[in-house]
Amino acid sequence: MSLHSTQTDFAATVENRDAAGAILLVCEHASNAFPEPWGSLGLTEAQQRAHVAWDPGALDLSRALAQRLDAALVHARVSRLIYDLNRGPDRPDAMAARSEVHDIPGNLGLTPQDRLHRAEALYLPFHTALHAEIVRRLALGRATVVITLHSFTPVYHGQPRAVEFGVIHDADDRLAKAIVAAAQSLTDLACALNEPYSAADGVTHTLRLQATPYGLANAMLEIRNDLIATPEQAEAMADRLAPVLQQALAAVAEG
Repeated sequence: MSLHSTQTDFAATVENRDAAGAILLVCEHASNAFPEPWGSLGLTEAQQRAHVAWDPGALDLSRALAQRLDAALVHARVSRLIYDLNRGPDRPDAMAARSEVHDIPGNLGLTPQDRLHRAEALYLPFHTALHAEIVRRLALGRATVVITLHSFTPVYHGQPRAVEFGVIHDADDRLAKAIVAAAQSLTDLACALNEPYSAADGVTHTLRLQATPYGLANAMLEIRNDLIATPEQAEAMADRLAPVLQQALAAVAEG
């Protein structure tokens, strides 16, 4: 399988490329597809539908926000269990043998060559496609802000999570702090900075790889997945979050 066909069939989809807004949305865990040549990795159908395989609701919310904010969107087309696109190729959890409470049989005993094949098939074309969008925008002189979007489970390892909307930053905290302030001002969502994860957990790889080198304002959004479990809920959440992001961008622009 050529790299070109892999890019087309498996790695990334770009939507709203010519949108006029400054935001470039990224959804690395958008899909729970398990295509050949990898297949199900030995998982049950229930596991393939569960949060372990993807971020439920994240793509619906990303698309709804893209519409409201006139934003471009880059999203994955394959389950994160085949390759987690928000992890570098040096990380064991890029192709985790165990995730949450689930063993991943198809990821057990991967050889270095197996890992390289997946990185070449998925990681490289996805991040090349995303980088190309950033370069294209910058070359055109367009303002660009990178926001990655994820969802998380209400209960993790048996512990309920009270936070509903988490905003995570890497080295640059400007936008993340502005989003939290706007969310607390404009919504009643239980919002927190660097919850339920932080950069210390290794979850800001895409931001560090793609936004930081160009000095682009950036943030990672985490929404509790019971709040966006249906397309209707995702649309409603987009109605709540679009003004938050608009206010945050304005605040960052003002300095």
